[in-house]
Amino acid sequence: MASTPTTLFILGASGDLTSRLLLPSLAALLARQPQRKITLRGAGTEDWDAAKWQQVVATAFADSPGALDRVTVGDYAAADVTDRDAVGRIVGSLQPGTVLYFALPPAVTRRAIDAMQGMSLPEGTLLAMEKPFGDDEASARELNEQLATLVPEQQVFRVDHFLGRSTLLNLLGVRLANRMWEPVWSAEHIESVHIRFDESLALEGRARYYDSAGAMVDMIQSHLLQVLALLAMDPPATLGERDLRDAKAAVLRATRVRGDIADAARRARYTAGRVGDRDLPAYADEEGVDAARGTETLAEVTFEVANDRWEGVPFVLRSGKALEAKKSEVVITFKRVRHIPAGLHGTPEDGGRLTFSLGPDTLALRLHMTGGDDPFALRDEDLTADLGEGQRRSYEEVLDELLDGEVALSVRADEAEECWRIIQPVRDAWARGETPLEEYPAGSSGPTAWPHL
Repeated sequence: MASTPTTLFILGASGDLTSRLLLPSLAALLARQPQRKITLRGAGTEDWDAAKWQQVVATAFADSPGALDRVTVGDYAAADVTDRDAVGRIVGSLQPGTVLYFALPPAVTRRAIDAMQGMSLPEGTLLAMEKPFGDDEASARELNEQLATLVPEQQVFRVDHFLGRSTLLNLLGVRLANRMWEPVWSAEHIESVHIRFDESLALEGRARYYDSAGAMVDMIQSHLLQVLALLAMDPPATLGERDLRDAKAAVLRATRVRGDIADAARRARYTAGRVGDRDLPAYADEEGVDAARGTETLAEVTFEVANDRWEGVPFVLRSGKALEAKKSEVVITFKRVRHIPAGLHGTPEDGGRLTFSLGPDTLALRLHMTGGDDPFALRDEDLTADLGEGQRRSYEEVLDELLDGEVALSVRADEAEECWRIIQPVRDAWARGETPLEEYPAGSSGPTAWPHL
């Protein structure tokens, strides 16, 4: 880890992402890594002076003792980053090796990249941007081509904060370092894989973005397909940038919707209901929502990975808002054993289950065993392991990698394009109205007719 100062320049420094996630995560990172020194610069739409920028940083750092001593708060510029002249002044002020973080809505990021075309960035400049990356495969490819004129691919960090979650990194360790798992990590032994990210939160003021994206783009395309790639990839030679991302990209190229879209994809949106102690209006009545768009707040799509390792295994990806409880998990269900000797009572539905839960971070292995009053009766028992606190904020891992110039846990250009390609048939079918938009009360587990784990 470098102890020399690194410059982090945040475009969108006056925005919600910066104050809510980036600055507190940076503070927590610096509190854990006292040898790291940061120069922090910013540009935003608010007409702040230097004192206001320093105050914003100090407030975000308040819960991380000592962190503020390790950051030099530099200048702040009130600027429209989509204006070529304004962008030119920012680019002209950059030092070599600066991390330029686009903490902006994706559409604004694209306009800022367009404004940068033809400019020369200092050596070693690293560009970091939030997902979703583009609006479809064609726009993602066009944006990739624009970025390639500015910096090499190895200096582009397409942020996916899911890839910074400690649980997913623990998943790699459990899978790749244990003899008991790697030999059975295939269609020969695994019945199904479920990747679920249920939220109890509702729209929370994000209508401007969310109503044009929906659950499938916001979560399945942007995040959960990356989790699928980590789960399904062949073991890479190293976890270095090239090996890890080559392995993920190979899986994504083989991934497609499983069977007919009518059977493989479901969508729904919440109606009025109660989540915990909160009464929520129907999504269609939320401020800023255009009900005629038919945006889904819950999506579930079954994919398959068409290769020798995974042929025939359904990968079910699901995410939604305003559900009864937050539930983030990866569930690997194993096939039943070929034979259970006569004399053992009970017929297990599966061959056991391995579950990784995110928040709290735990691992659970469900086994079928005997014991109790009847020593021949099979029963289920869960062996659980606490995976530790890990990093309190997923953006800590993102910033840790960024500030060291490592891009292994980011999304490569071809991966971004493939994720759009994978979901496009579903988007097309939904646009044609071929899949009904079902409903579920806020605070429920989803439409009653949907199968649930």
